[in-house]
This record gives sequence, C-alpha cells and structure tokens, in this order.
Amino acid sequence: MTGPIVLLHVDDDVVVADKPSGLLVHRGWDDDDDVALFRVRDAIGQRVHPIHRLDRGTSGALVFARSPAAAAALARAFEEGAVDKRYVALVRGRPPDAGVVDHPVPKGEGKERVPAVTRFATVARSTVERASLVVAAPETGRLHQIRRHLRHLGHPLIGDVNYGSGEINRHYRARYGLHRLALHALSVSFAHPTTGARIVVVAPLPPDLAGPLAAMELPTDAAALDVPA
Repeated sequence: MTGPIVLLHVDDDVVVADKPSGLLVHRGWDDDDDVALFRVRDAIGQRVHPIHRLDRGTSGALVFARSPAAAAALARAFEEGAVDKRYVALVRGRPPDAGVVDHPVPKGEGKERVPAVTRFATVARSTVERASLVVAAPETGRLHQIRRHLRHLGHPLIGDVNYGSGEINRHYRARYGLHRLALHALSVSFAHPTTGARIVVVAPLPPDLAGPLAAMELPTDAAALDVPA
C-alpha cells in the first residue's frame, strides 16, 4: 500500500529518507508499484535519484539526490568509501566485543568474489535470549555484505531468510513478534555535494524492530547506541 515516507533531511541537493522494512528502493529489483523512490518523489514533488541501496527487509537512512550533478558527486563518494554508514543488527549468540570481518563476497548473484570489509562492535547482549545487538560499519558496499559477514562470523542476523536459521526466525516471530529482517541503517554521514559541509543523519529505530528489542532488554534509543571507531 502506498503512503508517505518520513524525510530525515531535505535541502536543495540531497534528501535522506527513512525507509521502512519491506519496501524496495526502486522498481529495478522487482515489479512493485510502491517503492521508496516514488514515495520520496511524491513527498517533495520532483524526480530524485537513488544513490545507494538497502535490501527490501532493511529499514533506515536512504540517500537520494535532487539533480544529476548531486547524484554524480554522491555516487562518487560512496564508491570511494567517503561515506560513513552504521547499521544496527540483532544477531544470534554472543559475538566478540569488536572486530573486523575481511572476507570476499560475490559481487552479485552468481558472480566472482570481491574484497569486502566490515567493522563491528557489540553494544549489548540480551539477558533473556541468546542474542546480541551489533553496530556494523561496512567499508565496502557489496551485495548483502553485512548479512554475509555476520553469518561468516558465526552470528547470523535474526529474521534473515537467506543466511539465517528458519527455526530461530520462527522462534523470534512467535515470541517477540519480530516479522522482519533485524537490520536497520542507523546513520549515514557524508560531505554535502555542493557545500562540502559534513551531513550526519540518524534514523530512529522503527517500532517493528524497537518493540522486539525492548522485550529482549536491549537498547532502542539510537543516540545511546555506540559505534565502531
């Protein structure tokens, strides 16, 4: 169902939207009539250009440009690793306090593996479940990178139907009402494409993730979540 989308940042060149879980970024990945691109376009009344991607199941901060020039500059920043992205992930088990996953992943479905690096820090461990809250900072932008890297670490994302456990996912759906991928794009930081000023945008945890986290006695305040250095 179509509807409004929350805009976290709007200026003459850039829009950062708060994408809900379950919504595609644009129609290139499926035939959905309702996608984040259309919602942002309708909200500001003009065409926008998506700069990066979030999986359908991932919620949070999503960057759009309002002109081809801004889009080119922002795309270049993403490609060069000049954009800082932080994701909150609910994972199974007790991962290390912090670390780096340096493990190649496929560039796309059925394609060759390419270098991929993700830094992470464990910010909380549930006292009622064998689950932990991790903040991940990908240094590269590969397909399903965080999801693949957390599985490689031995701590798959809860709610992940591709790389997680169906039995575990069913447990969290039944007990905590977690009916989504437990991955949220918490923040994005980049140089403004025109002024060069540093833009930092934080996306609050949505109720469909915050509710289950609170029930597991895990923090839900975006400002209180620590991040990798």
